[in-house]
Amino acid sequence: MGYIITILCILLGVAVYFCFKFAMIIINTQEVIEESLDILDEKYAKISEILNIPIFFDSKEVRDVLHEIKGVRDSILAIAQKLTNQEIIEEENEEEDNGQQKDKK
Repeated sequence: MGYIITILCILLGVAVYFCFKFAMIIINTQEVIEESLDILDEKYAKISEILNIPIFFDSKEVRDVLHEIKGVRDSILAIAQKLTNQEIIEEENEEEDNGQQKDKK
């Protein structure tokens, strides 16, 4: 009986170790994603400002560069949306629930 308890305690220790290790990996990944989203948000705002400046030179090359910058801006937005997709869905569900509760009142 003592051997079984010892083996179970060892297995419990191993399980706790890996749970802690994976939890730290998840927390670090979440922090990296949040920092990346902040950077993407800053870059998106700067690119949007640049695109709002009127261009007085109308050559094909300048139009192509502006088109590429717009593509990059849209890509940044798409990446940010994919990274936060779950949060957006949860917020939309909460808003729908709140709206339904207000309608019921």
